[in-house]
Amino acid sequence: MAVVKADGYGHGGVAVAEALSQLGVRHFGVSTVEEGVTLRDAGLSGTILVMGGFFPWQCDALIKAGLTPALSDAGMAHALCERLSDTTRPYPVHVKVDTGMRRLGFPIKEAPAFLQSPMLSHDLSCRGLMTHFADAGNPDPASTLRQLDRFQTAVSTPRAGGPIPCLHAANTAGILWHPSSWLDMVRPGLLLYGYAPTPGRHAPLSLHPVMTLTTKVVHVKTVGKGEPVSYGDLYRTSRESRLAVLPVGYTHGYNRRLSNKAAVIIRDRRVPVVGRICMDMTVVDVTDAPGVTPGDDALLLGKSATQEITAGDLAAWQDSIPYEVLCHLGSRAHRVYEPLTEHPR
Repeated sequence: MAVVKADGYGHGGVAVAEALSQLGVRHFGVSTVEEGVTLRDAGLSGTILVMGGFFPWQCDALIKAGLTPALSDAGMAHALCERLSDTTRPYPVHVKVDTGMRRLGFPIKEAPAFLQSPMLSHDLSCRGLMTHFADAGNPDPASTLRQLDRFQTAVSTPRAGGPIPCLHAANTAGILWHPSSWLDMVRPGLLLYGYAPTPGRHAPLSLHPVMTLTTKVVHVKTVGKGEPVSYGDLYRTSRESRLAVLPVGYTHGYNRRLSNKAAVIIRDRRVPVVGRICMDMTVVDVTDAPGVTPGDDALLLGKSATQEITAGDLAAWQDSIPYEVLCHLGSRAHRVYEPLTEHPR
């Protein structure tokens, strides 16, 4: 199941899902009903699992789009059943069990009773039983193994309507480091986009980031030593400097916390971000990159001939994680997609 929630982790949910569908993927995970409807409206077929819960007033849209909800409590199940017609019964659902995340899902003690509920024989058809790991990226596997043991308790419960055809637990970290959690289906999220969830921990796969983020230099100027740059006088030049202005800021998802910390690549050289990042503009010091002129490419995320900046780098500079870096890319960052056949393998 390809997880394409949060607009495909900032890459564009519809485009990512369409590309994966061309590669044979038939199961997709989203967080909200709205995300699922967007995929259906774009013509995507296959199973679309709504993993983040839903409200009663969303049931009609969920049913109309043929989305599969992950049920976390009996209230969700009853709300869905009230909106079903004779033609939509039994409606496909997955049941989520909370084995330690303490977020969504039936508590272990409550799951058996629900799995034996008559609803799962008449109104609903349980197509999957799932859980979610809280700490599968930790080199110490104890927490994840405890969650797996608890999940097996739920799996062993006799179920109304017969055996559940699909058991799934493994997120990206589970896929990489816990093969015993693979079960019937796995749910790659960050992995699809070329990143491991735990920086510095060896991943047993060769990963290639999917996204390159570029802009162009819009203006270049020379300023003297000791001059303040951008808002708040947070940076002053230590020498006569050449400064380049990039038409990118926090409205595009280039986080304000990167001020005075990040670097970009221009003419195959890393150049530092200087001063406060603004809503629409960022200043970089190109003194050590001779010849920079307006119109030159500036690489904020990606690889040049000898340099590379990853989402992990951006995350470290802003005390965050690659997930947040990718998901925060705003709608003003225009996305261009290469044909699948041109992607390196």
